[in-house]
Amino acid sequence: MLNAIAIIPARGGSKRIPRKNIKPFHGKPLIAYSIEVALKSQLFKRVIVSTDDEEIASIAREYGAETPFIRPKELSDDMSTSGDAVAHAIEYLQKKGEEFAFVCTLYPTAPFLQVKYLAQGYERLKNSDAKMAFSVTSMPFPVQRTFSVTKDGRCQMFTPEYFKTRSQDLEEGYQDAGQFYWERVDKEWSDIPFGSQSIPVILDRKFVQDIDTQEDFERAELMYEILLK
Repeated sequence: MLNAIAIIPARGGSKRIPRKNIKPFHGKPLIAYSIEVALKSQLFKRVIVSTDDEEIASIAREYGAETPFIRPKELSDDMSTSGDAVAHAIEYLQKKGEEFAFVCTLYPTAPFLQVKYLAQGYERLKNSDAKMAFSVTSMPFPVQRTFSVTKDGRCQMFTPEYFKTRSQDLEEGYQDAGQFYWERVDKEWSDIPFGSQSIPVILDRKFVQDIDTQEDFERAELMYEILLK
């Protein structure tokens, strides 16, 4: 019996890319890709979109997701987080008597999301004592060699002791890929989310692209055209 719920937080007030979550992307609203992969995976008893926007809700239902509630306004402003929306959705479902052991947050801006990685995250979390399994990818450049720009416009290395170390001798760094986050519902955090209680599901960098700006969106379209269409 399926014991997991997918929650896709998708508010309507995107500023940098207006209406980003339903912006057309290769012929479909962007959010449709996450919904379709969630349904295709057959991992979830319910695929739910949490939104404050009636148009997004309508499109979500068109592609097979459920919208059992409209997210409250206090959880839909610029200061609200995806975590707030997911916590609200979990509480709403539990109050309705819904029982599930795992919840997976899927971002609505993840057209490169793939069933195999989603399933891998679930299996690895289910067969462990961890709290979370989430998508990550390797950094394209050694984090030890990065630097900040100071207030007076000069450079300052974060870890200057590694300046002369060869790149191939440095430990590889990873970053959040922003696609999915599996969690156990009944287990509390005892440290930071991306710490010892988390399992990384490593994605190829070619399948990872943040979509925060119009430039990001256009790059994602080009990548999708080459890789997946």
